[in-house]
Amino acid sequence: MLAAYARTVNRDDPFSALAVEETTPPDVPDDWARIDLTAASVNHHDLWSLSGVGLSAEQCPMILGTDAVGMTAEGEEVVVYPVIADAALDDETLDPKRTLLSEHYPGTLARTVAVPARNLLPKPKDWSSAEAACLPTAYLTAWRMLTTRGRLSEDGAVLVQGTGGGVASAAIVLAKAMGARVYATGREGERRERAAAIGAEAVEPGARLPERVDVVVDSVGEPVMEHSIKSLKPGGRLVNCGVTGGHAPRIDLRHVFFKQLEIVGSTMGTRDELVELIAFCEERGVRPVVDSVHELAEAEAALRRLASGEAFGKVVVTAS
Repeated sequence: MLAAYARTVNRDDPFSALAVEETTPPDVPDDWARIDLTAASVNHHDLWSLSGVGLSAEQCPMILGTDAVGMTAEGEEVVVYPVIADAALDDETLDPKRTLLSEHYPGTLARTVAVPARNLLPKPKDWSSAEAACLPTAYLTAWRMLTTRGRLSEDGAVLVQGTGGGVASAAIVLAKAMGARVYATGREGERRERAAAIGAEAVEPGARLPERVDVVVDSVGEPVMEHSIKSLKPGGRLVNCGVTGGHAPRIDLRHVFFKQLEIVGSTMGTRDELVELIAFCEERGVRPVVDSVHELAEAEAALRRLASGEAFGKVVVTAS
């Protein structure tokens, strides 16, 4: 079968570790199911894997990809929940042994995908496969940040640090659909315009906001930390899910204790939260922002588009 996989890992030249070619279909353990891929979206997790972050050369070859929509043997189109963890836990994201597809088990950038049967959910009605493939990582991450971790109210205000990335664009459209007031930072005027088009009041990085916000959604880290903390109202919450800009910021704790702020980490989401997210999107008419669609044979082009930093929304691969 055709798949995009890491032959090995290479910190200095990640794409030299990538192969897009025929390989062996994955095994299907007990209580797992096999689906035929219709669409998958790519994430920075795939780029990190190629560079050896979270994936070692000894684990290779490893099929990349965490997000997918596919067809079961019974003809049902399903969305894949990519977290493999102890299903008995109330919150499987807290399982210290949790893993994602493409870490210990083959991922989703392949004609055939194996996944635990409980991790298959019905695809939203009337959605394209490309749209639905955006949900399991970026949109689920943003949903958990806004709801479970950020506790954003419908009349609240949120700042999304950065525009264009998968989590950032997801946070904008989801928070807007919740009824919140949404601000988003963007380095370039064009990207700020696109953020405004999907519901945010876009501002330049570090700019003073019209109001202090209840929640900051951050996947950048170090470069925006000071601005994030200063933008929060008393009792506000800074929710971080990544450190694409650096992991060691300096924090003025005087703002934190005096304003009684919370600095909260967030990683992915639970299967139940993905169920809630799908229901919310269908009820509120939310559709994911798709940057571009590539065929599976063009998976390298899709990953390079993501790596360029020029994408606005999700980059998707289809099996057709």
